[in-house]
Amino acid sequence: MAKLYVVATPIGNLEDVTLRALRILGEVGLIAAEDTRTAGIFLRHHGLKRPLISYNDHNMRERIPQILERLAETDVALVTDAGTPAISDPGVELAAAARAHGFEVVAIPGPAAPIAALSIAGLRTLSFRFVGFLPRTSGDLRRLLEDAANRPETLVAFEAPGRLRKSLAVIEEVLPERKIAICRELTKLHEETFVGTATEALAHFTQPRGEIVVLIEGSDGSAAASDDDESGLADEIAAMKRAALTRVQATTLLSMRYQVSRRRLYELWLQGDQSG
Repeated sequence: MAKLYVVATPIGNLEDVTLRALRILGEVGLIAAEDTRTAGIFLRHHGLKRPLISYNDHNMRERIPQILERLAETDVALVTDAGTPAISDPGVELAAAARAHGFEVVAIPGPAAPIAALSIAGLRTLSFRFVGFLPRTSGDLRRLLEDAANRPETLVAFEAPGRLRKSLAVIEEVLPERKIAICRELTKLHEETFVGTATEALAHFTQPRGEIVVLIEGSDGSAAASDDDESGLADEIAAMKRAALTRVQATTLLSMRYQVSRRRLYELWLQGDQSG
């Protein structure tokens, strides 16, 4: 029975491709590509010429039945514009449909921007959490960062250059002392990796360009609040209430001062209301 090959392709430098990937791409009867123009450039660079069909978010509903029909006759390869298909790219639905119809789905591993960024950032990483693109609204991003504040995983995300400074401003507000890395244009001519705080990143990236991966180092546990710490926080919250600070003002100040998530500070605020 024919197979669907999920093939990783370069994220920038066209030489970053495995020998196995080139062999598979040269043998399959059809290549389903996110953008046939991008795929065509890559194939021509390596002297390959295979039938191409577009497969992306906009046409997947009509394309999946067509690709399944071809799988009944021949092996098919799935490629994205850059990196590994189905990782914040189209492909999940096709892989699931192929498997549901009895076809074997085979990974041809290779480049992936999140892994490449983690490998060079120099952040302490025993585990990581990939979230795709950062939330578009400040409120959603703030909640994500507050949740991540006391978690040990390195947070990994994509960001558009036009939104980077806005996101950095929120990171500066919620995690002002946390080490972050900005990896830009990985494997390309103008590749750059910046490591520092969000404040330092804002000073550096005045007009960011290119494809960007953002990494935020996980908590080392030193900021986790003990019972005594939380008792002290509760006392500070009570003092701020007496000084007529609002909940938002108090939790913002304490979050920045102690690297405690706003969610936990909000819980302590409510506990103070109940005990009062």
